[in-house]
Amino acid sequence: MMENSRVIKLGVLGCGRGIQAVTDILYAKDVKLTAICDKNPDKIEEAKALLKEKRDVTDFECFLDANEFFAKGDFEAVFIATDAVLHVPFVRQAMEAGKHVLSEIPAVNSLEEAKELKRIVKSHPHLKYMCGENDCFLGFIEAWKKMYEDGKLGEAVYAEAEYLHATDFRDITPEKYPAEHWRQYNPAIKYITHDLGPLLYVMNDRCVSVTCMVPDVVYNPYKQRVAETGVALFKTEKGAVIRILICFGAYVGATHNYAIYGTRGMIEFDKSQPRAEAHCKAMFSDVPGSFGNKIDVPITCSSFGLEGAQSHLGIDMKMLRAFVDCIKNDTEPPIDVDLAIRMTLPGIFAHESYLNGGNVVEIPDVKDFDLD
Repeated sequence: MMENSRVIKLGVLGCGRGIQAVTDILYAKDVKLTAICDKNPDKIEEAKALLKEKRDVTDFECFLDANEFFAKGDFEAVFIATDAVLHVPFVRQAMEAGKHVLSEIPAVNSLEEAKELKRIVKSHPHLKYMCGENDCFLGFIEAWKKMYEDGKLGEAVYAEAEYLHATDFRDITPEKYPAEHWRQYNPAIKYITHDLGPLLYVMNDRCVSVTCMVPDVVYNPYKQRVAETGVALFKTEKGAVIRILICFGAYVGATHNYAIYGTRGMIEFDKSQPRAEAHCKAMFSDVPGSFGNKIDVPITCSSFGLEGAQSHLGIDMKMLRAFVDCIKNDTEPPIDVDLAIRMTLPGIFAHESYLNGGNVVEIPDVKDFDLD
């Protein structure tokens, strides 16, 4: 098979997280950064310095206005890495401008936005939309997916994941995160895709209902407008139960933990070890001696398999690589619009459950959306 030598011209909207994520992929010869945009001129200057230092990349246009960026920028694909509450409007603008889109998480912020996003993508069938859920590219998540598809775990009965990410509250001041910043008003449980997403990706399932509770304890005195921690229980279409903890409100450091319990085996990420070094622990019905005695499975978070991968244990590189490849090869992205919505909507409805005293709330399915 002949190598596809096509070079993808890439733009970045949002020069904080956006530049951090794309720096690794610029190692590849088939990707060229041609335009960046941020409303903050200081972010533009920081991005220019970082790109020069890390990849010696200097030949690109800089924009302060998104309208001008989409109208005049010379790029065919864009990574949208703006504030978490602004992704869908920019996806619409990008696709209307004829651009392929990799959009950061969360994919949507409401049921109405979910329907709008589905409508936007459906109306541009010649363009690719991919959700930027990088944790689906963790080394062990990719391995778990293969195990699950091969029947190694049997039928999933229960799964869980935890997002522990609390900064010392003395570092989160009103100056750093003013009242209008999305982190000040977006409930923790709505920031769910880093943990629910990989589980649904592995299990090929969707959540159909949820009940959610939120602690009353306040950890950060500067963030009293929003629930810093949430615990949600989901029932899935295939009959499993999933527990998700999103904790920004305790002295917990920063990590993700995952586990899947099935009818033929179980596997979990070893919480007792540092995240970058931890292996997985498992029991498999077809491995003698493993019943009741977890065996070591030497796979880690790392996805450093691609040359140049540095950011987020290599998963940003793999995510960007998957996006570029689906454009070049005209294939479906691994995290398409349906999966993006299915891993995002449950957090939105979990918050609704909390507001209704923890009552069970049904979660609509993207396939049932009326888009007329």
